[in-house]
Amino acid sequence: MGARICQLLVVIFIQISITTGQNNDREVLQALKNYWQNTPPSWDDGSDPCGGSWDGIRCTNSRVTAITLSSMNLVGGLPGDIGGLTELQILDLSYNTGLTGSLTSQVGNLKKLTNLLLVGCGFTGPIPDSIGNLERLRYLSLNSNGFTGPIPASIGNLQNLYWLDLSANKLTGSLPVSNGSKPGLDMLTHAKHFHFGDNGLSGNIPPGLFNSNMTLIHLLFENNELTGSIPNTLGLVKSLEVVRLDRNGLSGIVPSNINNLINVTEMFLSNNRLTGVVPNLTGMSLLNYLDLSNNSFDPSVVPSWFTTLRALTTVKMQSTNLGGELPVDFFSIPQLQNVDLSDNRLNGTLSIGSNPSTQLQLVDLRTNQIASFTQRRQYSIELILVDNPLCMESGVTDKYCSLPTTTNASYSTPPNNCVPPSCSSGLVSSPNCQCAFPYMGSFFFKAPSFSSLGNYTIYASLQDQLMTFFRKANLPVDSVALKNPSRNLDDYLVINLEVYPSPGPSFNRTGIVGLGFALSNQTFKPTKDFNTYVFMSTNYDNFLPETSGGTSGTKHKSSNTGIIIGSAVGGSVLVVLLVLAAMYAFNQRKQVERTSQQTQPFAHWDQTSKSGDAPQLKGARAFTFEELKKYTNNFSETNNIGVGGYGMVYRGSLPNGQLIAIKRARQGSSQGGLEFKTEIELLSRVHHKNLVGLIGFCFDQGEQMLVYEYVVNGTLKDSLSGKSGIRLDWARRLKIALGAARGLQYLHDLADPPIIHRDVKTNNILLDERLVAKVADFGLSKPMSGANQTHITTQVKGTMGYMDPEYYMTQQLTEKSDVYSFGVVMLELITARKPIEKSRYIVREVKQAMDKNKELYGLQDVLDPTIGLSSQLKGLERFVDLALRCVEETGNQRPAMSEVVKELEGIMALGGFNPGTQSSSSTSASFETSGKDYDHPYSNDSLFAYSGGFMPPKLHPK
Repeated sequence: MGARICQLLVVIFIQISITTGQNNDREVLQALKNYWQNTPPSWDDGSDPCGGSWDGIRCTNSRVTAITLSSMNLVGGLPGDIGGLTELQILDLSYNTGLTGSLTSQVGNLKKLTNLLLVGCGFTGPIPDSIGNLERLRYLSLNSNGFTGPIPASIGNLQNLYWLDLSANKLTGSLPVSNGSKPGLDMLTHAKHFHFGDNGLSGNIPPGLFNSNMTLIHLLFENNELTGSIPNTLGLVKSLEVVRLDRNGLSGIVPSNINNLINVTEMFLSNNRLTGVVPNLTGMSLLNYLDLSNNSFDPSVVPSWFTTLRALTTVKMQSTNLGGELPVDFFSIPQLQNVDLSDNRLNGTLSIGSNPSTQLQLVDLRTNQIASFTQRRQYSIELILVDNPLCMESGVTDKYCSLPTTTNASYSTPPNNCVPPSCSSGLVSSPNCQCAFPYMGSFFFKAPSFSSLGNYTIYASLQDQLMTFFRKANLPVDSVALKNPSRNLDDYLVINLEVYPSPGPSFNRTGIVGLGFALSNQTFKPTKDFNTYVFMSTNYDNFLPETSGGTSGTKHKSSNTGIIIGSAVGGSVLVVLLVLAAMYAFNQRKQVERTSQQTQPFAHWDQTSKSGDAPQLKGARAFTFEELKKYTNNFSETNNIGVGGYGMVYRGSLPNGQLIAIKRARQGSSQGGLEFKTEIELLSRVHHKNLVGLIGFCFDQGEQMLVYEYVVNGTLKDSLSGKSGIRLDWARRLKIALGAARGLQYLHDLADPPIIHRDVKTNNILLDERLVAKVADFGLSKPMSGANQTHITTQVKGTMGYMDPEYYMTQQLTEKSDVYSFGVVMLELITARKPIEKSRYIVREVKQAMDKNKELYGLQDVLDPTIGLSSQLKGLERFVDLALRCVEETGNQRPAMSEVVKELEGIMALGGFNPGTQSSSSTSASFETSGKDYDHPYSNDSLFAYSGGFMPPKLHPK
């Protein structure tokens, strides 16, 4: 009898678990629906998400196992609710640039996740350590976002990882390796792909990163700030096929055992500081593409292995100290296409021979010491011998002694034996001559085996590969077109792709989701001619009209076995369930009481009370939801002026005519309540004409909203970039700098208690109708509460490029941290350059360009051309001196903001400007931009996110 009871209880608990899980999944999906904008229309039909009608949702046994919503134009973020989908295996939100904010640490709860794909979104902030909990993960693609901070060492715990792509972010710090109990990347022995290019990673490449147990085939570290030597342990990873270490600061000799990598087909070591002898690559018989350019190798003659590597298509060794004569046999390598040996010491007589490669297109030998050329016949090869002795003789008119006219390769998939029709607006003629709306994007091939852009046969091959793949995958594709192949600054091969629907003229959402997943998940595998790629798509806005059934895709059957069991035993166990529910409620009561203050800080707020539960307000008004609804015309689309990861921003008008900006947190988010209350208390205490004023807030009907004064001319960043259309001459820039400095001085010296802003940047300095500067966004600010407090020890947050290095290293935040950030803003004011761009830091760039013995310190080449004539830049040298004092390495060497204000006033007086006024009347509201021509300043995420991130511009992949 006892055994039967136990069995019954097991069934009961299983049923409770199943039912709870199903209900929880539905609640999470409903929260995502409320949190995101532009979800598929099928999500609005009120049906069971696991009934098969919700586009992008796949379920098994009524539990959500896959969310695939690439290219859906979603707007929002990734809330912590996602952690409730404990059966989720695939999460693909790629190509939704409107998904912003930080990546929630709750993603670490998705223990069954195998594919996490967030390619080409707008996420910022650090990658959470909790990602190391996803032990089943095989594909991790976080590339082409704005992630900052270091690579989490916890990724080393992902023993099943096959694909790791963190490229094209803003990651910094060193490459983590294991040390005792600490995990590291060297533990990923089953991983095939390390893609870390286009970041700001620094430090040495640790020797412990590589070992003979690894099975890597692609190692991509290009365009970082790595230094030190190439470790000889690299030669242990004999599975490698592609090695990209180019555009770093690597030095020392290339390890001799690199020629152990006999499977390598592409090797890029260019644009480093490598020394010693040119590496011996004998034995790398599969090598197609070699680039060793722009290093400081010892002077040497052309290496003998040049002619032994018969698979070569491309050899680039510009500026590598090569001397001697080129062997004739070199040009007869069967697949050779492109040779660049310019800026070396090659000499003697050049002979291409009578039987060069039929694929050879370019031989660039400019700036060498070649004295003569044996031309045995006419070649179709583009040969460049400019700046060689044979071209410096008078009267020489040979074609190869002139630089060729640059022409871009032009290719577009031709029509398939048909006549292209004339299509109406927006529609495009497909290769099969059908008018349709194509799905469009670009391939970025990071290591193709060829360099020629004129080989149209190979593009036709890629087109055939794509069509074969799409057909086998049962995707609704009629045809594909490839267009405009080019090489970008990263030496990637870029090819535009257009995919046409079948039947036309439009794809449905199921078709787009399938295409996006196939390309973001690397399911499509091109031949090794093209090798590894990243695909970046554009939003697709031409979906087929939705039917009344709510879905245009295939329905997935879901097992309802658990529900049937529940119905069968429901009556007999009703009493037991009631008892369990009562026990659960009793146990949860105390926990709810403990957490209520965190989630609902105003829950017991009586606005007439003086208790600690109420926000301590000084001048901020509490609005009702209905009031703000009225002031924004029911939050209408016409009043929408921006979007951030935590909600929309609306323009409104108070009854007295005052314009306001309302930032509305997305409903369904329960996070940030206590922080919301804290920020209101902070902002209500500061009042200064150079600070954006908080008018009030709304915490009503489940809404969280902040109400600010409306600042019409947007951010200083927009004006410096030209986006706002406002021209900032030297006088205006000085006045803006002084206004922002006065605002920060008020925070440091006059606010009670003093406040450290912690995120000073041009995106957080707004300009009103008279271009008066107003410091905005106090989401990361910290008050100095103690009377004798000199610093605050706190987690490092802020924006890379503006962040105080001393604070970054010590976690000790001081008022001088704001001074450092303001110094970067000052340099941005005179250069209009981003603080960090292409791994170049504005502080370093200005210091290197400076020459105090020259007029304007010799900075003419780095100054913004729109700033004005040199004769008008009075006081610029003092301005630069002040900026560089602000960005000193240690805080005690920097001036206080009060000193900065005084010095800026002196600079303005020197130029004949009145520091007491903020702007002339000529800079009026005529500068106001309308509608949504630029992201509104209040859409900055950190007001709610507290992540230190910032709203990135629209993604344009490299």
